[in-house]
Amino acid sequence: MDRHDGPTIERRLGGALEPVIGQVYFSPECHAAYAELGFSPSQHEADGVALPDGPAYFTSRGSVMGQVSGHVVASAFAVFNPEAVVPSVTYGWQLTDAATICDARDRGAIGQLERILGNEPEGRDRVAELLVRATDGLKVEGRPLAAGVSGLPDPDHPLGVIWRRGDLLREYRGDNHTAAWIGADLDATEIGILTELYWGLPARSYSRTRAWSDEQFDAAEERLRSRGLLTAASTFTDAGRELREQIEVTTDAMMRPVLDRLGDDVEELVDLLTPWGAAVREAKGYLSSGPHDLADRASARH
Repeated sequence: MDRHDGPTIERRLGGALEPVIGQVYFSPECHAAYAELGFSPSQHEADGVALPDGPAYFTSRGSVMGQVSGHVVASAFAVFNPEAVVPSVTYGWQLTDAATICDARDRGAIGQLERILGNEPEGRDRVAELLVRATDGLKVEGRPLAAGVSGLPDPDHPLGVIWRRGDLLREYRGDNHTAAWIGADLDATEIGILTELYWGLPARSYSRTRAWSDEQFDAAEERLRSRGLLTAASTFTDAGRELREQIEVTTDAMMRPVLDRLGDDVEELVDLLTPWGAAVREAKGYLSSGPHDLADRASARH
């Protein structure tokens, strides 16, 4: 598929997987499990979807890499301001340890999937088979979050393999994306600004959730203008738009090992996951429009 004809199969796979796996960050079961460990419960929502407590989010997701410092978590997550991440993780390790919160994360993620989809959603065994094929022996060099997930056993639950291997695949793509924008000589604030433009979002809306200040965004915009990537009005130049699209193209290319494993069956996997994701969204287990949806729309425009 030509990239100008719409989302590539790599992006469609990421989009189909996202609500099924990314629901871990909005799962009431997860929020309750973290609150039992001493974190604050979910205190905000967006269109009926429960949003995570910050320290619980950073600590739980980071726990797949072990009991690492907040600096390591900030580096792996890449787009968040370390000034927010480091104290959150330091606080988190005062409440719990990596193994305990990682187990709570697993139980909460699987719990929400079980509540919404049941233990035997249509195509369960085939999805598990394809996700195992996609991830078994997948090389994770330079991919810290994917490496962390790959070192964890599959949970002993009817949906356990799907949860674990799906999380690995999601983090693998995320790590690849980080490598792509780092390779384009961008930093966290710069990629945030370019991504909002690429997705068609208001400036400093989505990227604001990453805890950067206006002063830091101002400086990032000036750097992007000096590289010829933004206009004086902070809109894309042709070079800026092309660079941002190239980051997606590079990310797609780095998904080649997964696509090679799946072969023609990748379309079947997308088709099986898509109604699951729709059910998760309908049950308010994931946002009605997430990053992959916005990226797909951008692909269609470009």
